[in-house]
Amino acid sequence: MGSVMRQLFDPKSSTFTYLLGDASTGEAILIDPCIDQIERDLALVEELGFKLTLMLNTHCHADHITATGEIKRRFQGTSKAPKSAISAASGADADRLIVPNETIKWAGGTRSLTALATPGHTSGCMSFYDAYTGAVYTGDALLIGGCGRTVSQSYLKLLKFY
Repeated sequence: MGSVMRQLFDPKSSTFTYLLGDASTGEAILIDPCIDQIERDLALVEELGFKLTLMLNTHCHADHITATGEIKRRFQGTSKAPKSAISAASGADADRLIVPNETIKWAGGTRSLTALATPGHTSGCMSFYDAYTGAVYTGDALLIGGCGRTVSQSYLKLLKFY
């Protein structure tokens, strides 16, 4: 069966969440979970028979980090408690603070994502490259089918590069 990827959309925030699963280990990752879609996301993880081991946020916005916190709260003190991760440059708290070009290993170390600095949506925004599938998960940074936007404070910081 191999790899599972589901792109999930939240119409209220116009954002995507990604579920990555590895059938051989039963591990799953949620990238950018959304607070209004926690029930949907956790139900899908269970339906597919995965154990959620990591919630990875591409950036620090309330719709995503509050979902991560709520999911961690629900599993607190259990063997099912997933870890959280976000860019160190985001200024947010997480179990793991990621820096550009860092490798995030999962699925028992058989799979990995490479962290790419992609400021624009927020100053600490990151994208994640999956060499196994060839996909890049950009979060809200790119306009894909109407999803994504640049936040003004980040735009002003980006102008310093030019």
